[in-house]
Amino acid sequence: MRFSLSDEEYALVLVAADRERLATGAFAAQATLAAARGQVRPEQVALRESLATVMHAAGQVHRIGINLNQAVAALHCGEVTPRLALYADAAARAVQRLDDLADELRQRLP
Repeated sequence: MRFSLSDEEYALVLVAADRERLATGAFAAQATLAAARGQVRPEQVALRESLATVMHAAGQVHRIGINLNQAVAALHCGEVTPRLALYADAAARAVQRLDDLADELRQRLP
């Protein structure tokens, strides 16, 4: 099979192939077959995986925030809760995970 691209289109394909770490021909073949089959394009798979990770992390951060609010409320009432350190550690891990994901996404973007 042969087809022609303008210089601008070819440059886009080169960037996309590089982003997926594929040879240009392999990327073009995968994208063409995926489109013919009505499947998700290869670059969308990585974005969907990243979205799932972000959604999971956001849910964790939300739950941690609720727990921290409850622990702080208990402190205001004079109660000392040993769970506060656990919640703070969990929050720090969740934020680090989000930071790592942001770095990964930044590296994948052109």
